Amino acid sequence: MNTQELTVFKQKALQWAGQFDVCCCLDSNEYTDPYSKYDFLLAAGSKHQLSTSAGNAFQALKEFRNAHQEWMFGILSYDLKNELEDLRTAHKDTLAFPDLFFFVPEYLIMVKNGRTEVVTGNPDLLETISRINYQPAETGSIPAIERRMDKATYITKVEQLRKSIAMGDIYEVTFCQEFFAENAAIDPYQVYLNLNQVSPTPFSGFFKLAGKYILSASPERFLCKRGDQLFSQPIKGTAKRSKNGVEDQLIKSALANNSKERAENVMIVDLVRNDLTKSAVKGSVKVEELFGIYTFPQVHQMISTISCTIDPCIHVVEAIKNTFPAGSMTGAPKLRAMELIEETEYSRRGVYSGAFGYFDPNDDFDFNVVIRSILYDKTSKYLSFQVGGAITYASSAEAEYEECLLKASAIIKTLKGSVT
Repeated sequence: MNTQELTVFKQKALQWAGQFDVCCCLDSNEYTDPYSKYDFLLAAGSKHQLSTSAGNAFQALKEFRNAHQEWMFGILSYDLKNELEDLRTAHKDTLAFPDLFFFVPEYLIMVKNGRTEVVTGNPDLLETISRINYQPAETGSIPAIERRMDKATYITKVEQLRKSIAMGDIYEVTFCQEFFAENAAIDPYQVYLNLNQVSPTPFSGFFKLAGKYILSASPERFLCKRGDQLFSQPIKGTAKRSKNGVEDQLIKSALANNSKERAENVMIVDLVRNDLTKSAVKGSVKVEELFGIYTFPQVHQMISTISCTIDPCIHVVEAIKNTFPAGSMTGAPKLRAMELIEETEYSRRGVYSGAFGYFDPNDDFDFNVVIRSILYDKTSKYLSFQVGGAITYASSAEAEYEECLLKASAIIKTLKGSVT
């Protein structure tokens, strides 16, 4: 199956999956990755499911996993932090996704090395999908996109965080802001396909849960397990791309050598190393790659890879719990950073900066970080996306604000909405 044939197949398969209340699509967009096992996964329909709130959610997931040692797909909300630490969330829940949701699919389609396979369900399913007459739909109507905080407020908040850093409270914190639209009537399938075309990324995905949707162009892996190895790949360090090839290479080189970006990255690498020690065989945590530079359509990113050998006594759900939420979306030290996030941000994160992904029957798993993602409630017609950046003492509030707009650019382009 060539690239064009695969694109058409994905479009038809997602259209077919839309008939179910629950479905999940995970798409690598043909990025080569030594830790990925599949090019594309589409799970649809639910044989068994778990939906629960923070409090005892990870224990419930552990029991659910023990009861269903098969393929499972699901969501981990950032608000699960509230059961891991003595934390609360006071901001309004405008989207009301469950804190944790997992399902065992009725149907599962896999694409690996260009070959398509029905893993679960009727083998004739591929023939059914091939007969679908896919036609691009209208993306729908969306009013002007609004900001939850204006630029002046954003800059004031960043300066407050820099003061906390100067006082020694934290070294680094990821500060985010929300863009939203009310009365948005979109076709979530078409918007996702458009987003995936504008910004193809290795951890993109589509998740439908009744009338709620995650449309994700995530470039970041939160955590994966391969055999007895765990891998985490935090992103810290961003630079805007240029259409001029020579200039683009200079920007890429400048990012690789930027002392501020490297400092941000290494702080989170140290945090992730610490998180992984909770699940690791003693002495097995190591940095596979430090300050790797990877290129995406809108940006260059600095990505590091940290690994460990998982302690055989550690349950796979415990391994996720021990590293959640992603260090790249919190800060260091992690607990104090999350407290300051709650104090300074204006919006509830919910699913944003959480994760979604899968477990396979062999207890391998792979979860992304929910960033560069549109969250949409079809019933209330509320649409939201958040963007953020790492704040250190060396940060410029003005530059951080511009980086937020850069990270939001692919979504704004996809929605074709103006920002007020």
